Amino acid sequence: MKITFYCLLVFILRCNFAIAQVPETGRWQDLQFDSEEVNLLSENKYHEILKTLSEQKKLDDDPEVTTRVLRIYETLIEAAIGLQPKAAEWNWELHTTSDSSIEAFSMAGGKLLFSSVFIRRLQLTDGELATLIGHEMAHCLAEHQHEELSEALHINTLPAASVEVMMSRISTEFPLQMGLAELSKTQEQEADQLGMILAFRAGWKTADMIHFFEKLSQIEINALVDSHPSSLSRVHLSRILAAALAN
Repeated sequence: MKITFYCLLVFILRCNFAIAQVPETGRWQDLQFDSEEVNLLSENKYHEILKTLSEQKKLDDDPEVTTRVLRIYETLIEAAIGLQPKAAEWNWELHTTSDSSIEAFSMAGGKLLFSSVFIRRLQLTDGELATLIGHEMAHCLAEHQHEELSEALHINTLPAASVEVMMSRISTEFPLQMGLAELSKTQEQEADQLGMILAFRAGWKTADMIHFFEKLSQIEINALVDSHPSSLSRVHLSRILAAALAN
């Protein structure tokens, strides 16, 4: 066993990559880039998006929804830091938008954006909204964007590139997006699981979590790249996890 561990350590050092484990699930990750650099570049990109939305007068333009989202987010942050202690050092930011092309997304280092249109469309209760927010926070806690960049570096046939270059390629190159689809499905399923754990530990009801995924399953999602688990499987897994959390 000692020899095996030593060989693994030498292999890791020679290959110049870092391994990490996702909180709770324990899944191993290959993280090729410096986390601080990933977070910084994500923050810059996030602020570019916010600037554009602000110029279009579509940033935090639904005060009622914005207030709700911030209030519910505050109930989750302590549990989030409990899952991932280094998240306490991040500069978390949360905003809403009325841009109908956006539903919800997160970026490395605790950058969150939610659609007020999407929230109103699904008529989310507070508990259902906590599930959505928890899901996006979970992506950050599990460092999914960092992992995606690292996987793209392996898929990419061109010479090794910087974080900034890889971010650009992921957003513009369809073949690369196709290559990342399976990882994305794994990450989405993981964010469902971690998000529910997060919401549960923050005191939200598991029934609301199941209702959220049931509502989500009623929405037609047309995407060129199938990067999410099926709606029915997400509902099924949410019921299994809800039962496990309740026991």
